[in-house]
Amino acid sequence: MKKIIAFTLCSFATAAAFAALPPLTPEAQEAATLAKAKAAYGDRVGAFKLCQAQNRVADQFRVPGTPAPAACVAPPPFVAPVAAAAAPAPVPAAK
Repeated sequence: MKKIIAFTLCSFATAAAFAALPPLTPEAQEAATLAKAKAAYGDRVGAFKLCQAQNRVADQFRVPGTPAPAACVAPPPFVAPVAAAAAPAPVPAAK
C-alpha cells in the first residue's frame, strides 16, 4: 500500500514539474526543428543503405531467369528547414 501511495505522489509531482516548464525560446525551437529534420534525413539515408545491402544479398542468391530486385532510390541532399519567422516584423512609420 505504501508503494502505491508513494508512486501516486511521485507521479503527481512529476506532472506538476512538467506542467510548470516555460515554453521554448525561438532559438531552442529552431534547434529542435533542425535536429528533427537531421534525424529524419538520417533515417532516409539508413533506409537507402539497407536497401542496397539487401539487393547485394539478393543478387548473390538470385536464380538465373528471375527478375532483379527493385532499384533503391537515393535520398536527396540534406536541406535545412527554413525558419518561418526569418524576416522581422515591419516597424510602423512615425508621423
